[in-house]
Amino acid sequence: MRDEHHEELARRAAAGDRAALETLLAEIRPSVLRRCSRFLPCYQDAEEACQDVLLQVARNIGGFEGRSRFSTWLHVIIANGSRQTYRALKRRAAEQGYAEMPVDVPDARTTSVIAGSRLDLLDALERLEAARAELVAPMVLRDICQLDYKEIATHLGIPEGTVKSRIHQARGQVRQYLLAGL
Repeated sequence: MRDEHHEELARRAAAGDRAALETLLAEIRPSVLRRCSRFLPCYQDAEEACQDVLLQVARNIGGFEGRSRFSTWLHVIIANGSRQTYRALKRRAAEQGYAEMPVDVPDARTTSVIAGSRLDLLDALERLEAARAELVAPMVLRDICQLDYKEIATHLGIPEGTVKSRIHQARGQVRQYLLAGL
């Protein structure tokens, strides 16, 4: 029921209904923040990514054509926004002269094995994107956003078999990166 409500709000917002856009953004915010947290283990980083995602939705809703579900469209923006936030955080740390992102107080990045593995995964995805960019989106949409193969194929405009093949190749490459310790 909620998904259908969001689909309707998205269609109205895409058609220029400002009130529908405001309602949509307010309603999806908790879910966007939760999903950004899947990528970024530090709450402040997830919050930054969430704000960027909501801004992207607001800016680009006019381009939502309804070919795929709004939730699929949103998952792509969340994945890209979270990865972009991570890259920006790494760039800021490097500009400040840190080899790694600085840690002043204990946080999830250094105290949690799960958090550390998320950051390792983001690094591995960065390497994969540099080597074989076409493999990243299918893997992220399947393994992190948990979309089914058919939704991914529809969104990317490629056959379902190609989606499965790319996911298989991406997983193998990411596994190698993770095992090699990046």
